[in-house]
Amino acid sequence: MEPDPKAFYVLSNLAEVVERILAFLPTKALLRAACVCRLWRECSRRLLRNRQSFAWVSTAESVSSNNHALVQVLEVELEKVQVLPQMVFYIADAETFSGHEDHCRGQKKARRRNSKETAIALEKLLPKRCQVLGLVTPGTVVTPTGSRSGQPLEVEDGEAGFALLFPKMDGVKIQTFHFFKDPKSKVIDENQFAEAGLKNNPDLRVVLLFGYNTWKSGATRFLHQIVNRLNEKSIILAGGHVDSFTSLTSENNSQPAESCGVVGLTFSGPQIQSAAVLLDQDVVDEKTAEAAMQRLKAASIPEHNTVAFMFACVGRGYQHYKTKRNLEADAFRKLFPSVPLFGFFGHGEIGCDRIVTGNFILRECNNVKDDLLHGYTTVMTLIHLG
Repeated sequence: MEPDPKAFYVLSNLAEVVERILAFLPTKALLRAACVCRLWRECSRRLLRNRQSFAWVSTAESVSSNNHALVQVLEVELEKVQVLPQMVFYIADAETFSGHEDHCRGQKKARRRNSKETAIALEKLLPKRCQVLGLVTPGTVVTPTGSRSGQPLEVEDGEAGFALLFPKMDGVKIQTFHFFKDPKSKVIDENQFAEAGLKNNPDLRVVLLFGYNTWKSGATRFLHQIVNRLNEKSIILAGGHVDSFTSLTSENNSQPAESCGVVGLTFSGPQIQSAAVLLDQDVVDEKTAEAAMQRLKAASIPEHNTVAFMFACVGRGYQHYKTKRNLEADAFRKLFPSVPLFGFFGHGEIGCDRIVTGNFILRECNNVKDDLLHGYTTVMTLIHLG
């Protein structure tokens, strides 16, 4: 059959028509289409610039494979996503991401995956220029892939994980940072703070901060040093203690082996709004959990293009709530049905009740110095990206 010359003309010359057709394509297909001709390339670039909402991929199901379930799902879902990620933040359960070796009587050890191999496999799926921060933790909190109204799940045991995909967004800058304890120096390099956007940055709104190997000697003091310098009323600070970080693509690998330190993300931009609440040991049932979420709701943070994080102690969850599972995630969803929730169960929490509103005037909950380091608590955080 001969090609229709009219159709050829339309697809070669009418940008409005081409752009409307290409708008149906996911990002990977759109990048391939951009190679067809100059017109399609220009249309594809305009479409990608306008795709400024974050996306995510998640899993809460085990797979019988040498790769972690998150790697398996990410490979499939990246063919469907509508964004070109510039920053990826992922968290997976430590037990299955890091893997182990099975010991069988009378048989050789069955080789299993390790965290480095799994992290490399995951990073290979992402764009080359994409920054990546990956963590492994005892448990995870995930929202099902692609559904903002999906039921968030507290996965305290078993294979699970999520990857948040942040595209380039006008007015928003997301950066990674890493500070490790150097036994040769007791002073933190000021230049590192500035490079990470943690110093001399009037647009800094949110810092997600994660301590690793915090059981090591001097680790707690080092974490206090970092946190105390960031304890400003105009910044939301949230996070916790993790088992380890597995990916940090901007890292120069100069750290000593088995060191302790802090990794994290900074969110800067005048349009960012955020709030956090602390669920302490007095939160023991559905009623008190919902009361804490009401405090978060009272911050009046816009819910469109907003992501939520839950950083909880491993001592909470169904054991804390007398075998009732998913209580805190359910309480959150009741008040924020269209905001996806992600996070982890760890060995310590960072955060407090704090609100940075649209006009960036903090409504403080108390007049005393905020205590940011906790145990046996949960920190809930909202980040609106504009």
